Amino acid sequence: MSLLTSLINAGAQFQQAATRRHADTQPASTGKADKPQGADAGGKNDDRFTFTGGQPRSKTGRLSVAEYRQQVGQDIAYVRETLRHKLAEYGMQPNTQIAAARTASGEVSVQGRMPEQPRQRIEQDLNNSAEFRDALKRLSVNEPTLAFVDTALKLNQAYGTSNTVLDTLVSDNQQFNGLQDLVHRYDSIRKTFASNDGSAAEAARDYAFRLNARA
Repeated sequence: MSLLTSLINAGAQFQQAATRRHADTQPASTGKADKPQGADAGGKNDDRFTFTGGQPRSKTGRLSVAEYRQQVGQDIAYVRETLRHKLAEYGMQPNTQIAAARTASGEVSVQGRMPEQPRQRIEQDLNNSAEFRDALKRLSVNEPTLAFVDTALKLNQAYGTSNTVLDTLVSDNQQFNGLQDLVHRYDSIRKTFASNDGSAAEAARDYAFRLNARA
């Protein structure tokens, strides 16, 4: 089970417990048909709005996910196009599977279904590019954070309850909820969770940018 899945599941367990506590405190049904929440006078759902129970918008609901995606997307596009260019430069087929990861020392490690000589040359070229190394370094922390936030928010929307792990990640002050703020807090949570799980070393090596890899 991946660390991301473990964190999502941890939040989901908190959600389920909170839901059960809430259900236990609700009054018994009066036998009357209740009007669906978020429905109009005719009983039809109004899809333009999400029911919030009259409460202010939650702090997680104010996250600038679209802005985060744009920031991460710029690095994704650069790394993807660089790898495609290197495949073409060394005569590899455009659909050749290739993956770029970071070693413990910060160097770029390249793996792929290709002969060893072009693989080594591509790896050397990428290590000689400070721009590529920086982009891959940013992606190695930004993309996992965005994946966690995006998945947790979708679960919140689907089940109508908050995710405790995500709530811990987000500041009440929106000014401190930039992508790098979330990255810093998520990294701390990940390290704590991985340390408790005995898999800190594995968590540090689990990111790689893959091109042409099958889903």
